[in-house]
Amino acid sequence: MPVSATNSKVIYDALKGCGIRLMSALPETWLVHLIRLADEDAEMILVRLAKEEEGVGISAGAHFAGVKSAMLMQNHGFLAAVNGIVSFGQLYKIPLLMLISYRGTFGERDAWQTQGGNVTEPLLRALSVPYLFLDAPQSVAKRVQQAQTLAESSLQPVALLLTRDLMWEE
Repeated sequence: MPVSATNSKVIYDALKGCGIRLMSALPETWLVHLIRLADEDAEMILVRLAKEEEGVGISAGAHFAGVKSAMLMQNHGFLAAVNGIVSFGQLYKIPLLMLISYRGTFGERDAWQTQGGNVTEPLLRALSVPYLFLDAPQSVAKRVQQAQTLAESSLQPVALLLTRDLMWEE
């Protein structure tokens, strides 16, 4: 599988380093190693979702219980979760750290991914959700920490877009 296990571990370690102890996710190719790492870690709670919007409620519950969380999803999952992000996350000021596999951009080989790639950034901007790209292993820890800090201090959703350059090995 050409998904980078090494860079996935870098991301996972950065999440743990900033205190994340709960992750929610659906199976997704680029997230497979992150999900496996969370599943195998006795210090991490992995919540497997039926649909991405459920992750908003899981993260809200974690926040109210004093547990830092992250939502793992593909950009099509982000599109599917918009209602929960806006009507619950933003309205009730829930710090949502979203790691979104940024499919459908330059280099994408799967036609069904391209439309999601075309609208991910415009939709994040339209929703006023701050976002950064995770595109190189050397900047991952700093950007994850910055995103988590902003989500917590501003009590709002924040997105990290996982790029092909970081996640894919050819």
